[in-house]
Amino acid sequence: MRVVVPFDADDPKTRLAPVLGAGERAAFATAMLRDVLETVRAAGHEPEVLSTASAGVDAPVTVDEQPLSPAVNAVLAAHDGPIAVVMADLPLGTPDALARLTESDADVALVPGLGGGTNAFLTRDPTFRVDYHGGSYRKHREQVAASGASLATVDSFWLSLDVDEPGDLAEVLLHGDGHAETWLREAGFELAADGRGLAAHRN
Repeated sequence: MRVVVPFDADDPKTRLAPVLGAGERAAFATAMLRDVLETVRAAGHEPEVLSTASAGVDAPVTVDEQPLSPAVNAVLAAHDGPIAVVMADLPLGTPDALARLTESDADVALVPGLGGGTNAFLTRDPTFRVDYHGGSYRKHREQVAASGASLATVDSFWLSLDVDEPGDLAEVLLHGDGHAETWLREAGFELAADGRGLAAHRN
């Protein structure tokens, strides 16, 4: 099965700017991408990267400077057959969790993210298109229902966290064991109690 991983190589993870500089955000985003690529391979697939610019990773890279939704839709329009799209900022993803998506026999299978986004999907429906802004999971569900295609929701803790906000870093430190978690620790981040639970603090 074809598995595509979209990646913003130009100015990634801008909402992490309060805790990471521009160069650090780029390095951390690449670390998360490497985690995702390794997870896809461990699940038995060869990933390819759909990037806004060149990306220094060990995988085929197609550069498309369009925004996320039109870039992904261009891939969907040109592809014939099952295809999965997995976001590049899912450092907690596991091969078993990803296999639950790629082994679904639904026309469209969606992985919801925290906050209402779509963190990954599989489609066998040639008419399916994405719109990643403004609660995409609900919009994608409605699109599939209107088309009459069959729909599955893959509910996975490990794929639900897309790292966008400073508060998400604690989850990577707590549950991660890959490139992203290592990068954060080497950059001086550690877990500490903040009165509500655990948070990521930088030394």
